[in-house]
Amino acid sequence: MRRLSLAIVAGVSTIAFTQLASAADLPRKAPPAPPPPPVFSWTGFYAGGNVGVAWSRSNVNYAPNDPLSAEIFFNAPFFAPPPSASVRDSSLIGGLQVGYNWQFAPAWLIGAEADFDWSGLKGSATTVGPFFPPSTFANSVEQRVKWFGTVRGRLGYLPLPNLMAFVTGGFAFGRIEQSATYTTDSSAIGFVAPFTFVCTGGGAPCFAGSSKGTETGWTIGGGIEYALWQNWTIRGEYLHVSLGSKSVTETAITVSGATIPSSFNANFGRTNLDIARFALNYQFH
Repeated sequence: MRRLSLAIVAGVSTIAFTQLASAADLPRKAPPAPPPPPVFSWTGFYAGGNVGVAWSRSNVNYAPNDPLSAEIFFNAPFFAPPPSASVRDSSLIGGLQVGYNWQFAPAWLIGAEADFDWSGLKGSATTVGPFFPPSTFANSVEQRVKWFGTVRGRLGYLPLPNLMAFVTGGFAFGRIEQSATYTTDSSAIGFVAPFTFVCTGGGAPCFAGSSKGTETGWTIGGGIEYALWQNWTIRGEYLHVSLGSKSVTETAITVSGATIPSSFNANFGRTNLDIARFALNYQFH
C-alpha cells in the first residue's frame, strides 16, 4: 500500500510539472498600444507678444515755397538748395498681436491678424552748401517712428501638422515725427516783396519746421510658425511696411519789418520699414 501511494504521488507531480511547463510556453497577451498624440489644431483665436529689430529709411528733397526762396535758395549763384538727404536708422521693437486662424483643409489655413509695436527709430541727416561763399549753411533733418501697427490677412501651408509657412499682407499705420532746421555761419537778409528772411549767423537757426501725425500705408511679408504644445506656438517673420510721405515747411524764424516769412519745403518721401521679429502666441482652443 505504501508503494502504491508513492507511485500515485509521483505521477501526480509529473503531470503538474508538465502542465506548468506547457503554460509557461503559451504566448502572452501584448499590452494595449498607447493612444496616438493629439493632432494640433490651428483653428481659433490667439494672442501673444513679439520682439525684434526694425530698419527705417526715408529720402528727403527740397522745393521752394515762395518767390524769395525760389529766387535766392534755388537760383542765385551765391546760394544753393540743400542737397537731397537719406534718413536711416535701426532699433529694437516690441509689441502685441491678436488674430484668428481657420484651418479649412488638412494642409491649408487662412487667418487675420492685428499687431501694435513700439519703436525707438530715430534717424537724422545733415547736408551743407554755399551761403554767401565762403560762408556755408547746414540743413539738418530728423525723423522718428514712435510706433506702428498692421492689420493683415494670412495664408498658411502646413508641410507638417505642427509647422506652418505663411504669407501675409494688408494695411499699415504709424506715428511719424519729422523736423528740419536750416542754420548758417554768417548773417544775411533776403527780401522779395512781401517775403523776407533774416539769418543771424553763428550757427543759429534761420529756418525751421516740424510735423507729426499718423501716416498710413501697406505691408507685405511672410514667415514660419511652429506649434510647441497644444496651446503655444512660436513664430519668426519678416515684414516690409511702407507709410505715406509728408512735407515739413521750413519757415524763416526772423523777418524784416511787417512782412511774410519766406519758407521752403523739406519733402520726406515714404517711410519704409524692414522688420524681423519673433513672436510667441497662445491658442484659445
